[in-house]
Amino acid sequence: MFIEMKVSGLTIDPITGTPIVVLKDLQEKKAIPIWIGIFEASAIATELEKVKFSRPMTHDLLKDVLGTLQVTLVRIEIQDLRNNTFFASLFMEKGGQVFTVDARPSDAIALALRVGSPIFIEEKVIEKSRTIDFEVNLLEKDKLTDEKLKEFLENLPIENFGKYKM
Repeated sequence: MFIEMKVSGLTIDPITGTPIVVLKDLQEKKAIPIWIGIFEASAIATELEKVKFSRPMTHDLLKDVLGTLQVTLVRIEIQDLRNNTFFASLFMEKGGQVFTVDARPSDAIALALRVGSPIFIEEKVIEKSRTIDFEVNLLEKDKLTDEKLKEFLENLPIENFGKYKM
């Protein structure tokens, strides 16, 4: 079963310096960290902050290509976690036909944010990743507070840091 998620924020792994995108379910009870590359983190951050550049960046270019070809990104799915690597797919539609393309979750998320497509994650991936259940009272204005995110990261087992590959 797939669960719809949203981007809660970005942070940095304090040991490896690797960026982490944190996804949170719509009921605000589960969160999952995904370690990503610096360029993908930048792409996600610029979209979250609505930063516009004079020339299209890679994910903006892909958004424009999809629009020009009249292809709709229907959703993205993070479908598996194998050997500490997350696997995702883009589900696109054109003329009633659905196409699926393999993608890194970070790229899929960056594109989904740009086009307003929903982000889904397979429940088994959440279970495999040792999701932290958050109580609603730990959240503030639909976002994790810096203090609570710090607490979340501090309570992750040390062997999990740097464990998840792009």
